[in-house]
Amino acid sequence: MLEIKGLTKYYRNTAVVDDVSFTVRPGEVTGYLGPNGSGKSTTVKMITSLLEPSRGHVYLDGRDIREDPVGFKRRLGYVPEEPILYSYLTGLEYLQLIGRLRCLPPVLVEKKANELLELFSLTAYRHSPIAAYSKGMKQRVLISAALLHDPDVLILDEPLSGIDVTSAQLFRFLLAELAKQGKMILYISHVLEVVEKVCAQVVIIYRGKIQAADSVERLRDLMNLPSLVEIFAQLAEERDLEQVAKDIVGVMRASA
Repeated sequence: MLEIKGLTKYYRNTAVVDDVSFTVRPGEVTGYLGPNGSGKSTTVKMITSLLEPSRGHVYLDGRDIREDPVGFKRRLGYVPEEPILYSYLTGLEYLQLIGRLRCLPPVLVEKKANELLELFSLTAYRHSPIAAYSKGMKQRVLISAALLHDPDVLILDEPLSGIDVTSAQLFRFLLAELAKQGKMILYISHVLEVVEKVCAQVVIIYRGKIQAADSVERLRDLMNLPSLVEIFAQLAEERDLEQVAKDIVGVMRASA
């Protein structure tokens, strides 16, 4: 079980993440939602040890990840929000590099890398430099790299960015299969419709604070709203968005 307890991060005395706590259980996909600037990415960076929290802890199976950061990273698969890759490498070379860094046997790396590239429809491009890949192709390489070492924990930050419709559908099936295998999956997104389809639990953050944490079904029941989109709008947005839209059009049409 992955437990996030009281995570807090200050920048210039301002808490951008404020006392965030939630749990990601084996066999479940937990959605972590919030509008841009709500603190999602900062939370993820603290969970993945890329950023030191001002306060709070992350536990994996009851052990603070700071006690054994290397051991934690061995069990972690991470897809970052931005597809940052070594663009001069080919897709195959990149996966080979990740496999070596993960200390996997070379023969196993070769086998798994080629099979993943085939399953993600990248075989024809495996010897092409990543610089020539589209954003969606780069995203599929990142997902392959995150899965290569069979991690126990998967943290997926906007994993469908730039992905085509077919790949997005495959990814939804993949998440369900990974959950069946007992993986702990944290899915970060602001695309509510996708999260509603793939996540069993949802945590909503707004302005650095947790606004809700429960199953999608229970949130619907508690608030008598038919969809997660409306729940999110009610919890996280205080403005009348319809009126804001009208005001924007009004500014557009204003004459000098």
